[in-house]
Amino acid sequence: MEVVARQKQEKITDMKKRMRDIYLAVSWREISRTYFDKSVSWFQQKMYGIDGNGGVGGFTPEEADKLYCALNDLADRIRHAADNIKAPATNAPFN
Repeated sequence: MEVVARQKQEKITDMKKRMRDIYLAVSWREISRTYFDKSVSWFQQKMYGIDGNGGVGGFTPEEADKLYCALNDLADRIRHAADNIKAPATNAPFN
């Protein structure tokens, strides 16, 4: 019989604290749906560092990397929208 030892991944349990500068400005609902394809409650449990049963949870390193990429994508989109403010006006309809 072969015994396979699984190493337990460390979880990031203080993500809400890490996001304190933007926590109220970001639609975490959209982040959870668009980038994670998960429910808001799943995402909020991750942010608060709890699991579905009230135990210790949080983001795995892979999930944290996905959040990192999501926030960078959102930052790029915001930057692009801000750049559009300075662009010359057009008569094209809004799409």
